[in-house]
Amino acid sequence: MPLFLKAMPKKHRHGATCEDPRMNLLWLEDFLVLAATGNFSRAAEQRHMTQPAFSRRIRSLEEWLGVTLFDRSSQPATLTETGQWFRAVAQEILARVARVPDEARAVAEASAGTLRFAATHALSLTFLPAWLRSQEARVPVGPIQLISDVAQNCETLIAEGRVQFLLCHAHHAAPPRLDPLRYISRRIGSDVLVPVAAGDDSGCASYKLDGMPSTRLPWLSYTAESGLGRILRHEHSTMLDAPQLEPVFTAHLATVLKSMALQGRGIAWLPRSLIQEELQSARLFEAGGEKWHIQLDIMLFRRLEPLPAAAERFWEAVSLPAIKPLY
Repeated sequence: MPLFLKAMPKKHRHGATCEDPRMNLLWLEDFLVLAATGNFSRAAEQRHMTQPAFSRRIRSLEEWLGVTLFDRSSQPATLTETGQWFRAVAQEILARVARVPDEARAVAEASAGTLRFAATHALSLTFLPAWLRSQEARVPVGPIQLISDVAQNCETLIAEGRVQFLLCHAHHAAPPRLDPLRYISRRIGSDVLVPVAAGDDSGCASYKLDGMPSTRLPWLSYTAESGLGRILRHEHSTMLDAPQLEPVFTAHLATVLKSMALQGRGIAWLPRSLIQEELQSARLFEAGGEKWHIQLDIMLFRRLEPLPAAAERFWEAVSLPAIKPLY
């Protein structure tokens, strides 16, 4: 049996009860007119209502506040000390409300000019800043709002309309989980998923996949929410299930797995764009030949529905041929 809750009636000063009303902005205007005239009849006339109706609205305001605003024992009616304080408050509230439409329009205009991206963590750190700089040569890039997250959450953000663009790694055999009838995409770069490990005393990878030794190899793996993890699992599922590979650490983020690999904790498949400096400085080494590499596309997705003008201009610029390779 459903339950229905009703607010308890509120006792006011003279022992009677009434439902606790919500404050009405019209009451503030009534209050200020009466404060200026001190006369209920004249104030009611200015507010285009009968005096009894006007008096009830003033009383409703006082009951909502729980205080007396006017001294009615004299003519004209005068403000109590609390009423004098509340006059400034009422003026401030009404002035603030009057500014709301202009402020709302300003927010809407600013929002329309803001480019909103969701990007996976690895691309947010490495690819995105340089790529945006390259786009500025074609089109003015105004304010940018970036949400950096795992692939699954980024897909949810664009599906819910909270961002205009999704930037992620993709592979033809394991594309993002977006309806192709509702989204379009552009290939804006390329990358490679490479197995790497920290070095040993001889200046080589501490762990090597080639030849798959009989001893177990510690593997730093991705969670199911990771887009890179989906791609890796799709391409190397048989090899990853080999008994020689032992998962010793699992995380959403390539940056976390990179940190673990640098500490010598195992083999991690990482985007080359994320580890270029570490490979060049011999802090990380490739742990397997090209058969273990996975070629990746860097894709920019958007919904088919029209976007704000600034976002449409940006998309049109992105659709032009690339100025120069980023990698």
